[in-house]
Amino acid sequence: MRTDQLKQGLTAPICLTWELTYGCNLACVHCLSSSGRRDPDELSTAEAERVVDELAAMQVFYVNIGGGEPLVRRDFLDLLEHAVASGVGVKFSTNGALLSKAMAARLATTDYVDVQVSLDGASKSTNDAVRGAGSYTAARRAMDHLAEAGFGPFKISVVVTRDNVAELDDLEALAQGYGAQLRVTRLRPSGRGAATWRKLHPTASQQRHLYRWLSARPHVLTGDSFFHLSGLGEPLPGLNLCGAGRVVCLIDPVGNVYACPFVLHDQFKAGSVRGPGGFAAVWRSSRLFEELRAPQSAGACASCGMFDACQGGCMAAKFFTGLPLDGPDPECVLGHGEAALARVAPGAAPSPGPGHSRRAPAPGGVRPPDPARLLPVLPGPPPSSG
Repeated sequence: MRTDQLKQGLTAPICLTWELTYGCNLACVHCLSSSGRRDPDELSTAEAERVVDELAAMQVFYVNIGGGEPLVRRDFLDLLEHAVASGVGVKFSTNGALLSKAMAARLATTDYVDVQVSLDGASKSTNDAVRGAGSYTAARRAMDHLAEAGFGPFKISVVVTRDNVAELDDLEALAQGYGAQLRVTRLRPSGRGAATWRKLHPTASQQRHLYRWLSARPHVLTGDSFFHLSGLGEPLPGLNLCGAGRVVCLIDPVGNVYACPFVLHDQFKAGSVRGPGGFAAVWRSSRLFEELRAPQSAGACASCGMFDACQGGCMAAKFFTGLPLDGPDPECVLGHGEAALARVAPGAAPSPGPGHSRRAPAPGGVRPPDPARLLPVLPGPPPSSG
């Protein structure tokens, strides 16, 4: 299928991201949804099953389930098994704190399931500075459980920051030691990441190093995060364009549908699965999605000879740094983004909103995974953050 066909949108998303809950025992400083507290209006088990049935009818190949921490929901495994039985594969991300030996054994016997454990450093100090004290140990323990259960090649997911670029080789070796796949993704200025992006996003020299590193390792997965690097040479393997509202989208814990998994903002909300016609009606008839699928102008990038390679970069990265959507990516490898950022007035960038953060003793601090607090019977109110 040609790129221009994908830009016009598909009758169903290739895949979609589904944040099942905002509940989380961590407070990662780059969390795109500012997760922590559960929303009292989360989709119930029955509502979530109906969404799965819709996706199956639309022949959606798989869903990326995240949060928050999806294992916070007591019905998570029931929903997972309902999806698999309906022909919808599940790829879910976890911080590992609630992934027990028994759960790993159960997952190892379930088909069409992929597990992704989040880790943001090969060393405890690098990871825990972002994800919170104890998070490295919890993630490694979950990986051990999966390996001992014979789960197979699970994934280790890393958000690339200026503090862990130097550890990419060690992270690759860690993945190889488990027989796992390494997946690296881009840091976006969304959620809590809006406050930490300028401090944590890779420098220009690190971006060039990352491009060379990824180019030499086509086996490392990227989720099409780094197409803004294509201006440095040959495009990296993958879609290499913004698929928001065209081939991907996001469903949040209360059923709202957003064009982009990294822009949870009213400007990019297309509808709700609780509305008439459910998810299918949003995907096929949303005015926002129709606008995104229409031919787009190159805008300020029109005069750049690399536009066809990088497609102007990431919509989320532009939006939450105050850049126009038809402007350059803030991390443009030719330096156009840096110049554009310098012209953004203080306070002009859209607010990522209040989010669902818990009251934590310090940014990135970890609350112990107390199941009594994290796993209330559904449906019900979120656990107290007191």
